[in-house]
Amino acid sequence: MRLFRSKQEAEEIDVSNLPRHIAIIMDGNGRWAKKRGLPRTAGHAAGAETFRRIATACKDLGVEYLTVYAFSTENWKRPKEEVDAIMGLLEKYLGEAIEKMERDGIRLRFFGDTSVLSERLRGLIHETDDITAHLGKTFQANVCLNYGGRDEIVRAVRKAVEAGNAVDEDSFSALLDSAGVPDPELLIRPGGEQRLSNYLLWQCAYSELYFTETLWPDFDEHTLKKAIAAYQQRSRRFGGL
Repeated sequence: MRLFRSKQEAEEIDVSNLPRHIAIIMDGNGRWAKKRGLPRTAGHAAGAETFRRIATACKDLGVEYLTVYAFSTENWKRPKEEVDAIMGLLEKYLGEAIEKMERDGIRLRFFGDTSVLSERLRGLIHETDDITAHLGKTFQANVCLNYGGRDEIVRAVRKAVEAGNAVDEDSFSALLDSAGVPDPELLIRPGGEQRLSNYLLWQCAYSELYFTETLWPDFDEHTLKKAIAAYQQRSRRFGGL
């Protein structure tokens, strides 16, 4: 019996058994930059380009949804220069995305509390919402921005209390930022850390978790396929036998 698979075998995937929804914690931008003697902001710029490539790769493979952790509710604690750089990158990306969404058939949604973002960013998000609303069934990228899993659940509980209606799992899910989006079957975390970091806590209750040492700016289509291939080797029993 062989204990190890070749690199090519490890990247072979069954396109008839793809996860509908992949979630990614985009971790390692700062460490990637530090290893190269660059400012952390350079790592975030490289990470933004990786997001473009991986979103395209997911769409081309036939994955229906990709959700990425772009900025958490805790990330405001970082130095102002770094926060400003991340917000500037988001503005730049959204401005470019608005021009390409309809051409490329990519829907774009945002999860998180966007009320505290700049007026410029909120305006761009509204524009992407308008375009997404009239695009047909196609690939959808979800960006978690000023997002925290606990914060999302608390906001949903407040909505439920205000409505005064009885709540079950389905009705509660409909109050979350991800309403209408299936739960991720696969959660990928680059960068070597092995924790959820307050990400999609409700939605990832039964997600398969895949961790890799690869830093996010170095994450490529081959790494993506390795993660999908690992997912396809697992038996998803959801508590059953």
